[in-house]
Amino acid sequence: MSKRHLIFSCAGIISVLAKHFDFSVVSQKGSHVKLKHVDGRVTIVPLHKELAPGTLASVLRLARIDRSDFLDAFDL
Repeated sequence: MSKRHLIFSCAGIISVLAKHFDFSVVSQKGSHVKLKHVDGRVTIVPLHKELAPGTLASVLRLARIDRSDFLDAFDL
């Protein structure tokens, strides 16, 4: 049996990062949005309808957020 991958939209990811993890949108260049945390952490989210699991992992790694904490905040 294949492993099921969760699909996230960029709008949902940006919303969760802003509401639950104190990130705010700093700028947008083309199809990428830069978010900054109050302590200086920065992450970039590509504006796609769906983000691949590896792309989400990269966004969370830059933001220094654990995947399980993110999923808890996303209410899954």
